[in-house]
Amino acid sequence: GRIVGYSIDTRMKASLAVSALRNAIRLRDPAGTVVHSDRGSQFRSKKFVKALRRNGLTGSMGRVGACGDNAAMESFFALLQRNVLNRQRWQTRQDLRLAMVTWIERTYHRRRRQRRLGKLTPIEFETINRPAHAA
Repeated sequence: GRIVGYSIDTRMKASLAVSALRNAIRLRDPAGTVVHSDRGSQFRSKKFVKALRRNGLTGSMGRVGACGDNAAMESFFALLQRNVLNRQRWQTRQDLRLAMVTWIERTYHRRRRQRRLGKLTPIEFETINRPAHAA
């Protein structure tokens, strides 16, 4: 599916996870959503847990040593690594950040068809399945 909330930084800190969560909340009505993550310390931090609670979200973590519990994100990061990070040596972090955002927004969301979405792109899938709102 679509990568809804993401944030890019040089370190995996609680503030990075909270920033990604805030970005996701801006795009979605999060009420009752379960936020699944791996067992990284940033997702177990007081800051992150507090942000979940404050927004009415429930945290869920994979089992210890069970990478299959987070397979969708592991797959996404492998694609990001292959298609952006390993393509060239980036002159600046800002250049890399721009390349990552561009790849996510242009390629992953709008061009990359996914078998589990019926061979649609994430944007196509969301457009077709978006509930119609009453006027």
